[in-house]
Amino acid sequence: MRIKNERISWEEYALKIAQVGALRSEDVYTKVGACALDHSNKVIGVAYNGLAKDIKVSEEFWVNRDKRRPFMIHAEVNLLSLFKRGDCKLLACTLLPCSSCASMIAAYEIKKVVYCETYTRDTNALEIFAFNNIECIQLNSAEETLTLLNEYKGNP
Repeated sequence: MRIKNERISWEEYALKIAQVGALRSEDVYTKVGACALDHSNKVIGVAYNGLAKDIKVSEEFWVNRDKRRPFMIHAEVNLLSLFKRGDCKLLACTLLPCSSCASMIAAYEIKKVVYCETYTRDTNALEIFAFNNIECIQLNSAEETLTLLNEYKGNP
């Protein structure tokens, strides 16, 4: 519990923004959001996972999770497209990035990543971040994320 005047950290701030960004995702299985802060803690991008712009699909597309997966653009990829290498100090993501996204994050010279939930299909990001001297911290729990989503939807 926070003292009334205590502010959340920059990491928590960015993660909360990423959680709201995830609400824009059209993925019916996994909604992922990401937020980037620059070296002055200014938000330089917010993104979410989804299809490429202007791509329309039928409801059938969403039925088979494994078939649709290769067409989904990860939140981190969408986010990295919004700024230049070296511009981002902190990347916050609602889900631990996959190994491919982790390598891209390293290429963008980002030194700190915070995330909420662990992506159990691919946890190699932790090793990639350690190898590249990228600080990686898990914040918040699934319950806190669900609370935020339910508050947005108006559920108790």
